[in-house]
Amino acid sequence: MHPFTYTKAADTREALNAARRGGRYIAGGTTLVDLMRETVERPSSLVDISALPLREVTVTKSGGLRIGALVTMAEAAAHPKVRTLYPVISQALELSASAQLRNMATIGGNIMQRTRCTYFRDVTADCNKREPGSGCAALHGFNRAHAILGTSGECVATHPSDVAVAFAALEATVHLLGPDGERRVPFADFLLRPGSTPQREQAVRQGELITAVEIPALPRPLRSGYLKVRDRQSYEFALTSAAVALHVRGGVIQEAKVAAGGVGTVPWKLPAVELHLVGERSSESLWAAAAERAAEGARPLTHNGFKAELLKRTVERQLRTVGGTK
Repeated sequence: MHPFTYTKAADTREALNAARRGGRYIAGGTTLVDLMRETVERPSSLVDISALPLREVTVTKSGGLRIGALVTMAEAAAHPKVRTLYPVISQALELSASAQLRNMATIGGNIMQRTRCTYFRDVTADCNKREPGSGCAALHGFNRAHAILGTSGECVATHPSDVAVAFAALEATVHLLGPDGERRVPFADFLLRPGSTPQREQAVRQGELITAVEIPALPRPLRSGYLKVRDRQSYEFALTSAAVALHVRGGVIQEAKVAAGGVGTVPWKLPAVELHLVGERSSESLWAAAAERAAEGARPLTHNGFKAELLKRTVERQLRTVGGTK
């Protein structure tokens, strides 16, 4: 680990001032500290924001949900309003990491976490995320766990977050506070595909601080849930996952929100699946036909071609679980 300075911010103004001078924000530290130990990240200054008042979960005036950036994963998963209004979020969080990590890691930190690509974390390997222009070792290496959607010739790493898949499905918004004031970024625009600049992973400007994630009000009744498929039952990242939310009235699907994880360089929204569902009645044939569209545009690599079919099956299973057949 390389030397760094440490500042504990007492309020948002102090945090922003410290970040303006080049400091990196840290809260739970469950990702950044690991990367610093492995010398993947080498910040010269850390700004501890754990004392800031960003720990509330509130229902918005419109009936949506606002989750403070410093709410821990465990707190968010257990919150009655989250469990009642958006169980897909609770389930995604509870299927993430270990209990110890969920007690420390924050919502803001979770969506800012960097990829778990082994080549990214191996400082001796070529990685355009870590060192732009060096190449991508995963392209021709062992890429079984890598992305099949949203890739480029510069990077094929998956985004590791589970709850980010739920946020993508629900079309959340990220609230940011920076030197130029407050702004909101749709979740679809917050996490960036690699393109030719894989080192830039989020639409966060220098010195900006995540203050909250807001989920919009969706029509009721709303059924939702999260399914994660992995090599082992616990403490493992997704090979594929599916976040599904359905508004069904009179037996007809009025609105559908679907996103996938484990397969994309960012949480992958599935609009073709959604469009196939809206206006239809629940049935086994509907789930199968809609899920067939889940892997459209996939570009498998040498070792991960199985993910395309696994993705379809994952989406179909979760549509059936959330939507039923009646």
